[in-house]
Amino acid sequence: MQNGVQAQVPVLYVADLDAARRFYERFGYSELRGGGDGESRWSYLQCAELTLLLAAVTPRLITVELPLLIYLYVDDLDATTDRLTAVGYAVERAGYPEHAPGGECRTTDPDGNVIVFGQRRAVPEQARGPQDGRQARFSLIREAAKRVGQRGGAPPRCQIGGPRGEACAAPAELKLADSWGDTVWGCLAHADEILLNVRGVFLATEDGLGLSAFLRARQAQPGGVTQG
Repeated sequence: MQNGVQAQVPVLYVADLDAARRFYERFGYSELRGGGDGESRWSYLQCAELTLLLAAVTPRLITVELPLLIYLYVDDLDATTDRLTAVGYAVERAGYPEHAPGGECRTTDPDGNVIVFGQRRAVPEQARGPQDGRQARFSLIREAAKRVGQRGGAPPRCQIGGPRGEACAAPAELKLADSWGDTVWGCLAHADEILLNVRGVFLATEDGLGLSAFLRARQAQPGGVTQG
């Protein structure tokens, strides 16, 4: 593609620049250069061809809490996990999903951002850890699935299916949607996969707190005053 993007640099705003840099060094990043003054500091990190910019400003920016900030593929899941746990970071095993047949883990960085990392290289079943099959689902996804289960109305089976078009027999627990109006019901595992890999997809809830409820609240009420 001509005249397209030549490089992409994710930017993370952090509270403690040094602590954040040490955390991401556990994934193989190293600082190329850094700078700034007392009110604004930055550190430019690189791992092979990948880059990451850490920025710390005073007063600290208010950032939105997200169920997932970054997904990283690593070459050795166990070695990465050992480096993190050796310095006190808690790592949660997340099983062996289709997009990470070598295993997947979840941790948080010093600012509380959720970081999930997986291994593309598959490992034999006999070499898998004792937590095989366990799903580390984000609290937002768990809560949405709980509301769906309480309300009912979901189709009996997952509508997403496998990567080669095979049907999925798991129950549908979440409804996903995108900005173009497409929707699909899926099981937790396949919903996780879509949320991680497809841009513009979000959880579609039907709990009365969406746009329709907001607009209905703005309708004129009997005896109300209409402003021109």
